[in-house]
Amino acid sequence: MAESELTFEVPAPQPSIVLNDVISVAATIDEGAYSVVASFTVGGEQMEAPFGLRAEDSGELATAIRQWLVDNPGFPIAPHLPPTEEEERARMPALTARQFRLGLVNAGISPSTVTTTIAAMPAGADRDKAQIEWEYATTFNRMHPLIASVGSALGLNDQQIDAMWTAAVSL
Repeated sequence: MAESELTFEVPAPQPSIVLNDVISVAATIDEGAYSVVASFTVGGEQMEAPFGLRAEDSGELATAIRQWLVDNPGFPIAPHLPPTEEEERARMPALTARQFRLGLVNAGISPSTVTTTIAAMPAGADRDKAQIEWEYATTFNRMHPLIASVGSALGLNDQQIDAMWTAAVSL
């Protein structure tokens, strides 16, 4: 009977992270958390990337950035700026065609009104594209130009569209 050989797998050492420089620091909505853009070297490769730094982070890069901030107390930390209305709209989830149409109905706008509004657009490629989007899209994105143009034609402002959108998400 042959003796079995024991083999061991030794994990490869993780490459060390070396902080080269901190490019920018901005406060976030969370107390003690920052958005940092840093230059660092990993395994001999230098890179620049954003990094979220939270109070509870204990990794090598987080520790190095914290020490860098202590060593550079005059470095400007940009204040947290709340997102603009446009940024908030861009973050709104897409709606399925069903959610979108039910949201319109719940807001007192019939789908046939949207069809009529699109049909009233000047003839041409823009109207054809709008009609195709309306009839065949399976999802609708808040920032799609069709939403703004049809909403405007229906007399809706951005805040009204936002409210309808938010209500339709749960349908």
